[in-house]
Amino acid sequence: MGTKPELSVITVNYNGYGDTVALIDSLRKYLADIPFEAIVVDNASRTDEAEAIRRHFPDEERLVLIRSERNLGFAGGNNLGIGAARGDYLLLLNNDAFVEDGSLRELIAVLENDSRIGCVSPKIRFADSPRDIQFAGYTPLSRITLRNSLIGFGEPDRGQYQAPHVTPYCHGAAMMFRRETVERVGPMPEAYFLYYEELDWCVRIAQAGYLLWYEPKATVFHRESRSAGQNSPLRTYYLTRNRLLFARRNLKGAYRWLSILYQTAVAVPKACLAATLKGDRRNVSAVLRGWRDFWKIL
Repeated sequence: MGTKPELSVITVNYNGYGDTVALIDSLRKYLADIPFEAIVVDNASRTDEAEAIRRHFPDEERLVLIRSERNLGFAGGNNLGIGAARGDYLLLLNNDAFVEDGSLRELIAVLENDSRIGCVSPKIRFADSPRDIQFAGYTPLSRITLRNSLIGFGEPDRGQYQAPHVTPYCHGAAMMFRRETVERVGPMPEAYFLYYEELDWCVRIAQAGYLLWYEPKATVFHRESRSAGQNSPLRTYYLTRNRLLFARRNLKGAYRWLSILYQTAVAVPKACLAATLKGDRRNVSAVLRGWRDFWKIL
């Protein structure tokens, strides 16, 4: 590849060929004015989808394809892409996301214009009609229950979240940062495999003295949870385990143990009861395995 790109867009593919092709198509169409490269990490899909994607775009020089023979998880896959990136600005973008305009340029402008900002996420809207808002910033995680909310979630986009602002966390589906941020903070933590890793990383970025930012001038559309499924045992397992892991890694003093106690004595039994009442034995098992495996990695 010739000219050094300004922007490296990194996406992790896991059995998501169709979504990934649609994402690349959208980047090629709408980022014509930005020197960019698209880095696709195929995270041990059942077939070599990196090769299939290359066959679909045989002449696209801006496309970098990496095949991992082992599923490295969300953080591991993205870290592999980050290691290959050449751009000054790096954008982690879910493979089930896409753009419909050139507004990603606004994220670059945020980072160019304010060195205090270490990471920025755009407005994220659901891809399916009526295309309501998914993300317009986060509220902080509560210290013991570790619960928070996506600002604007499920609301029609009437322009009510058009003010840029500091957010306690960026959204893992679309987050941009400078290369120097990774060099200073280190890679995304791989202990989680799936879920909570971007929140943990955002904590590290904030601890390094950076601000985290929401920029509504840029919009990304997201087909949420195509890989794990909204109510799958896989998702339940990792959310259970990783909420506990996040508490251990990021809370201090009494808050750490109060949070772990809350998850153990309240959240885990409540989740098991809810799944039992639905006759969902697989998710009951997933909750219990997630709790058990947290203690194994202490």
